Amino acid sequence: MQHFPGHVVLGILLTGVAVGLRAASTNRLIRRRLWLSIALLVGYVLLNLTLAWTATTAIEPRLRSFEHLALALAVINGLVFVAFNPLRADRVPEHFPSILQDTIVVGLFLVVMTFVFEEKLLTTSAVGAVVIGFALQDTLGNAFSGLAIQIEKPFHVGDWLQIGGFEGRVHEVTWRAAKLRTKTGNLVVLPNNLISKEAITNFSEPAIPTRLHVDVGVSYLCAPNEAKAAIQEALDRAPSVLRSPAPDVVLLDFGDSAIVYRARFWIADFERDEPARDEVRSAIFYSFRRRQIEIPWPIRVNYARQDRPDDTPDRHRGRVETLARLDIFAMLDEDQRAALAAGRERVYADRETIVRQGDTGRSMFVILDGEVRITVDPGHREVARLGRGAYFGEMSLLTGDPRSATVAALGDCTVLEIADRDLRPLAEARPAIIERLGEVALARRKGLEATRDSLVIAGPGETTVSLAARIRRFLRIR
Repeated sequence: MQHFPGHVVLGILLTGVAVGLRAASTNRLIRRRLWLSIALLVGYVLLNLTLAWTATTAIEPRLRSFEHLALALAVINGLVFVAFNPLRADRVPEHFPSILQDTIVVGLFLVVMTFVFEEKLLTTSAVGAVVIGFALQDTLGNAFSGLAIQIEKPFHVGDWLQIGGFEGRVHEVTWRAAKLRTKTGNLVVLPNNLISKEAITNFSEPAIPTRLHVDVGVSYLCAPNEAKAAIQEALDRAPSVLRSPAPDVVLLDFGDSAIVYRARFWIADFERDEPARDEVRSAIFYSFRRRQIEIPWPIRVNYARQDRPDDTPDRHRGRVETLARLDIFAMLDEDQRAALAAGRERVYADRETIVRQGDTGRSMFVILDGEVRITVDPGHREVARLGRGAYFGEMSLLTGDPRSATVAALGDCTVLEIADRDLRPLAEARPAIIERLGEVALARRKGLEATRDSLVIAGPGETTVSLAARIRRFLRIR
C-alpha cells in the first residue's frame, strides 16, 4: 500500500489546480463544469485515504477501479472545457457548443473505459448497458438529436422558427430540447428528437429581412397601372416596410368579382409580421379612398346594393360654407366658392403624411374634419396644430413654391385639396382676385412670423405687388 500516499498527493494537487482555474476564470461554463472535476477529485482523494487506512477486503479491486475512473473523468472533463473555452471571456465558441464539448468528454471517457480499464469493467459492462438502455432511451435519443442539431446548425439562439405547428423565437437549446418563445409570450419546449423529424423554417436565415405579402381585390373598372400606383404609395407610407429590398406590386389573378393584386414587401423582424400587415392593409385602404378606387364587395349571393354617390349636395354645401369662413376666399362670391368646393376630398389616416417639407406642390388644403400636426426640419420640430376649418399650403397653390413644412394627420383627417387648375379660371375671370389673394397670403406670413411659426414661404421684404406678380406668372395669367 506504499503507492496510496502518492495518489493522495496527486489528487490534492489536481484539486488545487482545478480550484485555481475556477477562481481565475470568468467563463460561466468553465466554472460550472469544473465543479464536477473538483467533486470527482475530492472523491478520489477520500477513496484513496479510505483504502490506505483499512485492511484489504474483497471489494478493494472494484473500489480501485472506481478510483481510477473518477480520476480519469475529472481530468478529461477539466482539460476539455479549459481547452475549448476562453478562460477570461464569458462566451462559448460557435464551432464547439457546450453540447458538443459534453459529447467529447463522454467519448474520451468511453475510450479510456474500453482500452485502459477493460479487464476491470467486463463483469459490470453487460448490466450497465441494460440499465442505461432502458432508463435513458428517450434521453439518449434527444441527446444525439441535439448533437446533430448543434453540428449542422440549422438555427441559432435568437432565430425565429416554424417547426411543425409551432412558431417562435429560439430561447435556448439544451441536450434534451429546444425552447421557443411564441408571439403570445408562451414558452414551448420541443424535444430534440421531435425537431429532427420535422421540417424547420428559419425566418432569420440566411438574412434577417423577411418578405411578406398582402392580397387585395380591386374593381375591374380600375386600370392596373392606377391600382399598382395606389398600392405602391401605400407601401411607401407604411413605417415597417423596408426600402431595401424594395417592395413591389404584381397582378395576381382575375378573380370572380375583382382583379387581385399582391403587395410584396420586406420587414426587419418576422416577430412583427402581423403589425406590418396591418400597417400595409390600412395604408392601402386610405390610398384607395383618396383615389376613389373601389374594393369590390364579394359576390356570393344576389343582393340589392345602393351605390353611394361620391358627392352629395349636403357635403358640397358644407364645403362651400367652410370656404366662406376663410379669409383667403372672403372676396369670392357664392358661385366662385362653389366652383372651388368641387375639388377633391382626401382622407388620411392617423400619423399619415399629407405633405412633406421640400416637396413640390401646386395645391392647398382645407381641413374639413380632424386635426393636423405641422413640423419643420431639422429635428422635426412641431410648430403648430391646425383643426377643422383651417388651411395650409396656400403659397404652393399661388406660386408653386416647395412645401415649407411637413404636415401629418392626427387621427383620421379629411381635407379638401384645391389645385392651381381650380383657381386659374376664377383668376382669369376676376383679375382683382390676384391682388386680394396676395394681400391675405402676405398678412398670414407676417402673422406666422410673429408667433414664431416656421412656415415662412415668401422672401424677406416681399411686397403685395411683387407677390401678386409671382402669382400671375405661376397661374399664367396676363
